[in-house]
Amino acid sequence: MVAARIPERAYAEQWQALGTLWAEVTAGTGRDAPVEEFTRASVTYRITVRGAPVGAEQRPRADQRFRDGSRLFRILAVTERDTAGRYLLCFAREEGTP
Repeated sequence: MVAARIPERAYAEQWQALGTLWAEVTAGTGRDAPVEEFTRASVTYRITVRGAPVGAEQRPRADQRFRDGSRLFRILAVTERDTAGRYLLCFAREEGTP
């Protein structure tokens, strides 16, 4: 998914689906982060997808996110998982969880 600006409004963000991917989602270690008057749990995920060359439209970028049903994962970084570039490793954080 990629954010798209809506021209009629001063600033609004609307996400558009770019396609469907096979992915393996693995949870990393969690931590508690203080947010105003409460603590929010935060988990970084490792999401493996099929490889694509740098600059290709099919390659995920750090300004995009993945959706799995109602779950949203903001992409933090993308790198090759293997030396042949057959798979990409995306580091992501789940959004919208209290």
